[in-house]
Amino acid sequence: MARSVYLTSVGSGGGKSTVALGLAELLSRQVERIGAFRPLVSGQGPDPILALLTERYRVRLPIEELHGATYAEAAALVADGRREELISRIVARYRAVERQCPAVVVVGSDFADGDGAGPRELAFNARLATEFSSVVVPVVDGFGQAPEAIAGALRGAYHDLEDLGATVVAVVANRVPEPMTLPELPVPAYAIPEVPTVSAPTVAEVAAALGATLLAGDQAALDRDVLDYVVGAAHVPTLLEHFTDGALVITPGDRDDLLVAAGAAHVAGQVSLAGLVLTLGEQPDPRAMRLFEALNTGLAVLSVTSDSYDTVAASSRIEGRPSVANPRKVEAALGAFERCVDTVDLARRLRVSRSERVTPLMFENDLIDRARAQRRRLVLPEGTEERILRAAEVLLRRGVADLTLLGRPDEVARRTRELGIDVGDAQVVDPVTSEWRDEFAAEYAKLRAHRGVTVELAHDIVAQPNYFGSMMVQTGRADGMVSGATHTTAATIRPAFEIIRTVPGVSVASSVFFMLLADRVLVYGDCAVNPDPDAAQLADIAISSADTAARFGIEPRVAMLSYSTGDSGFGADVEKVAAATKLVRERRPELLVEGPIQYDAAIDPQVAATKLPDSPVAGRATVFIFPDLNTGNNTYKAVQRSAGAVAVGPVMQGLRRPVNDLSRGATVPDIVNTVAITAIQAAAGESE
Repeated sequence: MARSVYLTSVGSGGGKSTVALGLAELLSRQVERIGAFRPLVSGQGPDPILALLTERYRVRLPIEELHGATYAEAAALVADGRREELISRIVARYRAVERQCPAVVVVGSDFADGDGAGPRELAFNARLATEFSSVVVPVVDGFGQAPEAIAGALRGAYHDLEDLGATVVAVVANRVPEPMTLPELPVPAYAIPEVPTVSAPTVAEVAAALGATLLAGDQAALDRDVLDYVVGAAHVPTLLEHFTDGALVITPGDRDDLLVAAGAAHVAGQVSLAGLVLTLGEQPDPRAMRLFEALNTGLAVLSVTSDSYDTVAASSRIEGRPSVANPRKVEAALGAFERCVDTVDLARRLRVSRSERVTPLMFENDLIDRARAQRRRLVLPEGTEERILRAAEVLLRRGVADLTLLGRPDEVARRTRELGIDVGDAQVVDPVTSEWRDEFAAEYAKLRAHRGVTVELAHDIVAQPNYFGSMMVQTGRADGMVSGATHTTAATIRPAFEIIRTVPGVSVASSVFFMLLADRVLVYGDCAVNPDPDAAQLADIAISSADTAARFGIEPRVAMLSYSTGDSGFGADVEKVAAATKLVRERRPELLVEGPIQYDAAIDPQVAATKLPDSPVAGRATVFIFPDLNTGNNTYKAVQRSAGAVAVGPVMQGLRRPVNDLSRGATVPDIVNTVAITAIQAAAGESE
C-alpha cells in the first residue's frame, strides 16, 4: 500500500497548490489523519503550501518539522560535495513524519524556488520519491502554452520520471487553455483549466505587496479578487468604457472625479470592480471621499506613494494562491480539481487503505462526494443573505447541487456584486412575480381547504419564501429545501408540515444532529423539534434516526436513553422509554436497540461491561435517542462545546421530501454540509 504521493513540477510554476489540495482531499477521505512534507523550503517564513495543508487538514505536527532542509542548507551541502548527506537528512525527516501519519502528501522542490540555490533538477525529486516509497504525480504548467506543447510536456514528464525509476500514477497539466486533447499514456492524464479566482491575487494581497495604506473598506472588501488592472488617466466617459469586472482601478490620488465615477459605476451595476489604488501619495479631497463612502460601494480604497506606472508593474507580478485566509480560493481550486480529475480512479491508484474510524473531515468530504455523484436541485429561500450566497458559490464550484435562490433578481445581483462572489449558475426566482405563483396558490388552497384557506388567501401565503420553496419541492421543481439562516425553526418547518407532510406510517417528523467527534460520528435525536414525545412517537423517532444513520454510512446501534439502565430505576419517564424500546423491537426486530439505558453505559465499554455485559449496543451505541427535547438539546450543546464536537444539523426526517432547518448562527461550512445532506436525502428518497 502506498503511504505517500509525491507531487513534483516539471519546470517552474505549475500551480502545485491546486493539485496538492486535490490530492490531500482524496487522502483525507480515506484515513483519519494525513501528513504533509516538503523536501526543501525557502526558510523565509512558513512555507505557504505547508501552511495551507496543515491548517485545512489539521496536521498535528509542528510545521517546522514538515520539511527536510532549506534551499540555503541544501546549496551549502551540495557545494561541499555532500549531496548524499543532504538526501539522508531529508529522508530521515520525512520518515519521522511518515511514522505518525497513515498517509502523506509530499510537495516536491520547485524549479523556481531558492533563486538558483540547491538541487532542483527532476532527478532530485525522482530520487526522493523513490527513497520515500512514494508514487509520483508530475504537474506541467500550461499557462500561456499551446495545447500541443502541453501535451508534449506531459509525455516527456511521464517518460523522464519512469526512466529515473519513479512510479508515476497520473500526470496533470494545470492552468491549460480549453479545450485541449490529452496524450495517450499508460497512466491517466488530466487537464485543469485556468481558474481566475484561484490565480488572481486578492485586494489584501496587492495591498500587502505594495505596502499600501487602507483609506476605506473592510475585510470583505480586501477579500475581493483582482482579475484585471485599469489605469485611470483619461476623462470619466472614456474610462467608463474600459472598466471590466474584477478590475483594480489605479489612478492618481488627486483624481477625485475618477474616484466618485468608479464608485457610482460599481453601485449602479454597470461593472463589478475589485477596488481602487490611489497613487503618488496624494489624498483625495475629503468631500469626494465622503461622497464615495456614502455610496456604500463595499470597495477598498488603497493609497500608495509610487506612481501609476510602477504601481501597475508591481501589481501585475503578484500571483494569488489558495490559503486558509481565503477559503474562496480553496473551494475554487478544489472545484476545478474535482471537475477535471477522475477522483474515484485516482483514489484507487493511490491505494491507501480506508480507515475504519471516521473523522469529521472524512464525514464532511463523504457528504460532498455523495451529493455530487447524484446531483439534485435544491431551493434556498434566503437568497439575499450573505452566508447563503457565499455557501451557494462553494456548492456550485464543487458541483454539489443545482440551486434555486429565492429573491428579486436585481437584489440578488446587487448583493453578489457587493460581496464580490459569483453564483452565476444559480437559478433566481422572485416568489412575488413568479409565473408559478398562481399554480402554487391553487395547489396550497386544495391542501389547506379543511382549514378554510381560499385561493385569494393562498395567493398571499405562497409569496412568502419558505412557503414558495416548499411548494417548489411539493411540485417537483426542487428536490429539497434548506432554510433557517434568518428564519426561525418554526417558520422553516411549518410550511413543510402543511405542504409536504410526513411519510405514511410515521406519526411524527423529527430531527437528528450528526455529532462529529475526533474519531467517530454519532447521531443524536430528537434535539430540535418534539418537546415531549410519547412512547409511540419516541419509537418513530428511533426508527427514523436509525434509518438516517444507515443512509449516511453509520451502522445503527440504537440507545434509548434514560436516567435508568435496564430495570435499575422506575418512574413514568423510565416506563415511557421502556415502552418505546419494546415498540421498536416489535416493528424492526432486525435493529440493534437497547433501552432504557444511561448515556455512560451506552457509550463507554467499561461502564457497559458492568451495567449491561451481554448487550450488543451498550458501550458501542451510534444512535442516541433522548426522551425529550430538553434533555436532547442541552446534551448536544454540552457535547458540542465541551468536547469540541462539530454538530451538523438539525437534519429533518420523516417528511416525504427533504426540508432542513439551519441554525440562525450557521456558518458557511454548516450551510454547505446541510445542503449536501439534503441532496443525499433527496436522492435516497427517489430510490426507495
